[in-house]
Amino acid sequence: MRESFEKNKKGILLMIVAAVLACVGQLLWKLSVTNGILYLLLGFGLYGLGALLMLIAYRYGSVSVLQPMLSTNYVLSAVLGFFVLKEAITPLKVAGIMIITSGVVLIGGGDTQ
Repeated sequence: MRESFEKNKKGILLMIVAAVLACVGQLLWKLSVTNGILYLLLGFGLYGLGALLMLIAYRYGSVSVLQPMLSTNYVLSAVLGFFVLKEAITPLKVAGIMIITSGVVLIGGGDTQ
C-alpha cells in the first residue's frame, strides 16, 4: 500500500487539490443564488482551475488510482454543507463518508505493480 502511495503521491495530491477547488467552486455557484454574479464567476474560476489541475495530475499517476480521489469531493461537500449552509450531517451521511474514505484509501493503495 505504501508503495502505491509513493508511486502516485504527486498525482494524488494534485487530484485532491483539484477536487477541493471543484467543490468550493460548486459551493460558490450555490451561494451565487443569493449573493450575486461575483460568486458565480469566482465559482467558475475555481472549478475551471480544478479541472486544469486534474489534467495535470494524470501525468503523475495511474488513472485507476487518481480518478477515485475525486470522491473526496463528496466528503468535502458534506463538510462544507454543514459549516457554510448549516445542513445536517446525519448518521447515514457519516456512514457514507466513512465508506467513501475507506474506498479512496483502499484504491489509492492498490496500485503496486
